[in-house]
Amino acid sequence: MAVYTQVDDRTLAAFLADYDVGNATSFKGIAEGVENSNYLLETTKARFILTLYEKRANPEDLPYFLDMMEHLAKHDIPAPLPIRDKTGDALRTLNGRPACLISFLSGVSVNEPSPEHSAALGAMLARMHIATRNFDQNRPNDLSLEGWKKLAQDTKARADEVAPGLAQLIADELAFLNANWPKDLPKGTVHADLFPDNVLFTGHEITGVIDFYFGCTDFLAYDIAICINAWCFDRDQQFNAQCAKRMTELYDTHRRLEGAEVAALPILCRGAALRFLLTRLYDWLNPVEGAVVKPHNPIEYLKKLKFHQSVRDAADYVV
Repeated sequence: MAVYTQVDDRTLAAFLADYDVGNATSFKGIAEGVENSNYLLETTKARFILTLYEKRANPEDLPYFLDMMEHLAKHDIPAPLPIRDKTGDALRTLNGRPACLISFLSGVSVNEPSPEHSAALGAMLARMHIATRNFDQNRPNDLSLEGWKKLAQDTKARADEVAPGLAQLIADELAFLNANWPKDLPKGTVHADLFPDNVLFTGHEITGVIDFYFGCTDFLAYDIAICINAWCFDRDQQFNAQCAKRMTELYDTHRRLEGAEVAALPILCRGAALRFLLTRLYDWLNPVEGAVVKPHNPIEYLKKLKFHQSVRDAADYVV
């Protein structure tokens, strides 16, 4: 989350007049993340998050994201529920940006997930994959192989400013993944960005899953690979095998992993690491002027990619 577009009191009041949510009593920006502008809104009736969609968000994709959130919320997943206005619309326009009001979820994110947090995440991820089996909408993952190729091309000229030889390493890894990427794994609706700051806890219980704006149709095991990258390394990018094994164990308890999915995990983890290396590299080289937050350093994912390149088989990730 972040704040790129400012909203003043008068504009907010006019926006809220079209909803049955009461009057604003508190309104402040949330300076986390890098994608959209987000505000915490308190009214005389409840607390909400107001999101203005920026940057990579394609307006044509927004109904998919909101429908996905609504579907999950109605299937006992603690996802935020889009709030519809008095005419029944969930997607509006505010200050020239697509905008949506969503329900507020309690809990806090964790900076250093423990094996218990990772286990809870694995179980929740499996539940989400099961809950979306009857979600009948599809959206291609525009940040898979073809998207990585474009990002690699867009960052090639300056990649070595971040790390010597980075452009060639990315080119070599892309060639490897293009030749070895799985083709026949189970597919479904995936979150595709389930970082610790997108999961809210009370103790070790998950009370909220947020930020569905990279949701898409892809390999279910790719969602696991993203989570291994995001949850199973410490601050020094040292791999925590116990976190990975507890995550996959609890996932498998709720949704049985096929043998092909387990075998593909090393390749999928390499792909997930490259995906975030490339998007962070692009943002690092092309910062948004006036943004409240700074882009994440891509070197973190360079280190993670190198770890996954050293993995011999899936035993490093599963029990």
